[in-house]
Amino acid sequence: MNTKQDLAILLQGFFTKRLMQQRQASPHTIAAYRDTFRLLLVFAQQRLRKAPCALSLSDLDAPFIAEFLQSLEEKRSNKVRTRNLRLTAIRAFFQYTAYEAPSHAAHIQRVLAIPRKRYTRALIGFLSRSEIEALLAVPKRTTWEGRRDYVLLLVAIQTGLRVSELTALRSTDVVLKTGAYVRCLGKGRKERSSPLTKRAAAVLKAWVQEPANHDMAWLFPSVRGGRLSTDGVQYLISKYVAVAGRDCPSLSKKRVTPHMLRHTAAMELLQAGVDRAVIALWLGHESVQTTQMYLDANLALKEEILAKASTVEGRRGRYHPDDQLLSFLKKL
Repeated sequence: MNTKQDLAILLQGFFTKRLMQQRQASPHTIAAYRDTFRLLLVFAQQRLRKAPCALSLSDLDAPFIAEFLQSLEEKRSNKVRTRNLRLTAIRAFFQYTAYEAPSHAAHIQRVLAIPRKRYTRALIGFLSRSEIEALLAVPKRTTWEGRRDYVLLLVAIQTGLRVSELTALRSTDVVLKTGAYVRCLGKGRKERSSPLTKRAAAVLKAWVQEPANHDMAWLFPSVRGGRLSTDGVQYLISKYVAVAGRDCPSLSKKRVTPHMLRHTAAMELLQAGVDRAVIALWLGHESVQTTQMYLDANLALKEEILAKASTVEGRRGRYHPDDQLLSFLKKL
């Protein structure tokens, strides 16, 4: 392999052969990996003064990759979680090159040895029932756009669909007979069905039957009839949260995202007494352990357990100041 062009050949093969043909990766995964390497190649062009097509695999050594990851945090203000996701994409590429370019084995192993960065996992955010009602009260259902946004928010909160799953829904994915549900193709190309409450089913039925929606390809189209983008969904949520925050002050203190609506659906199920394994199936989680974060964040459930538990009673003590010399030494 020509060392001057090996990176370009390997990178093209990684996307076409490994991701698209062999793994049949989802468009979301391909887009995330693509963005990682676009950032990496631009960074290399600036630092090494080489055009991306002129880079060789040896240019992307372990110190250089580490420097790139550091720049994501310092220059682009990426969080550690985003930094780790970029590293995951780079690792996948170098694992592929280990088979395609074994002569670079030592170089590849040094890159694969770069560790994921540890970070503090904050408790997840979710909406309370009063916040949900305040948010749903904002969209003006006298307009087409307001009705669309109301149905979208209601379905998101009730089903817990990811934003990519939500925007990909078509009218044919909705079954409104007895036992109404929506069908989606989720993460990892796994198809799943999410049941609808009677309220959500009735609202969704009225939305689907609107004459203006008959020729639309998407269940929740943009004003031009195309698919709503993730940014578009975030925009409309932020717009309604700003208005709802006037009557519900606690909403204005939260940064409500499409994923927070997914967390809200999970917390509603958990507070209703639904088992963790069922919630994991509902949300399309790969592992039940992923659902643990909802137990960690559910303070009401912990308080309920505490009320049932027999705890050791504590006794108040009386404060006695330390000796002045000991106190001085303690403060050193």
